[in-house]
Amino acid sequence: MADKIATRDSYGKVLVELGSENPNIVVLDADLSGSTKSGEFRKHYPERFFNAGIAEDNLMGMAAGLALSGKIPFASTFAMFASGRAYEIIRNSIGYTHANVKICASHAGLSVGEDGASHQCIEDLGLMRLIPGMTVINPADDVSAKALIRQAAAFDGPCYVRLGRAAVPVVYPEDAKLEIGKAAVLRKGDDVAILSTGSVLPIALEAAEKLAEEGIQARVLDIHTIKPLDEEAVCDAARECSGLITIEDHSVIGGLGAAVAECLAKKAPARMIMIGVQDCFGESGKPGELYEKYGLTADAVITAANELVSEKEELFVK
Repeated sequence: MADKIATRDSYGKVLVELGSENPNIVVLDADLSGSTKSGEFRKHYPERFFNAGIAEDNLMGMAAGLALSGKIPFASTFAMFASGRAYEIIRNSIGYTHANVKICASHAGLSVGEDGASHQCIEDLGLMRLIPGMTVINPADDVSAKALIRQAAAFDGPCYVRLGRAAVPVVYPEDAKLEIGKAAVLRKGDDVAILSTGSVLPIALEAAEKLAEEGIQARVLDIHTIKPLDEEAVCDAARECSGLITIEDHSVIGGLGAAVAECLAKKAPARMIMIGVQDCFGESGKPGELYEKYGLTADAVITAANELVSEKEELFVK
C-alpha cells in the first residue's frame, strides 16, 4: 500500500480511456472540472464535454436528457451538491425514468478536511440508496475506482459513484477481480468480520493485522457496492464470525452500517458495531485529525472486535 492516489484522479484517467472506446460517452460538470478531474476528458474530447455552470439541477436535468437520447452521460460535481442540491432532479428525472446516467460525485465525507461541515457530505450514500433502481458504489482506491467505473459505464441504468478528495493508499493489485454487487474478501478469518467501504479500507486492514497479533483472526470485506448489497457475503460473515463491525466515512444512519443492519435483521440476526459519523456534523480540520476525533481509527475497530469476541466467550461460558 505504498502509492497514494485520490479516487477523483482515477476517475479523470478512466474517463479519458472510456471516451476513446465509446463515442456515446459524454461528460458534464458544474464548473468544478478542475477539482472533480472531469477536465481531463474535456482536454481530449471538448465536443463531448458540457459545463452546466454552478447549477446542479440543470446539470442533472441535462444528463437525464442526454441519457434518454441514447448517450452515456457522466455527471460530475461535489457530493454535497450532487446528492443534496440536486436530489429532486436525480430522483424524478434520473431515478424515476431509469435514465442511464452515471453520477460521479467527489469530495465526499470527513476526508474533505479543511472545507468543513458545509462540504463534508456524510449523507450521500443514504440519500442515493433510497432512490429505487439506483446502484450505489464507493470505491476504496485507484484500482477499484477505475474497475468499477468501467463496469458502471457498461450497464444500463442510473448509478452513483462516490469519490474522494484526498489521496489514499492503493490496496488492490492491478489485476484484482472486482464486480459491482459482490463484496471483495481482502483477509480471511472467522473470529470477527470487519466490513469497510471507501477510503477507510486501509484502517480496516491495519486493525486486522494488529488483531492477528492478539490471536484474533478478522475477516475483512470491502463492501464497495452499497446497493445492491452483497447480502450473501454479509450473511456468511454473520453466521461464521462472532460479530460484525462496519466502518465508513459517512453517517452510520443510512450508510453501510444501516444497510448491513437491515440485511441482518431480515436474514441473519447477529451482533454488530457501527463505526462512522454518529449523528453529528463534521468540522474543519486535517482528514487524519478528523478521523481520530470521530473515531474512524484502527484502535476503535480493535476495541470493537475485542468486545464482540468477549461477548461470545461469555455466552459460551454461560
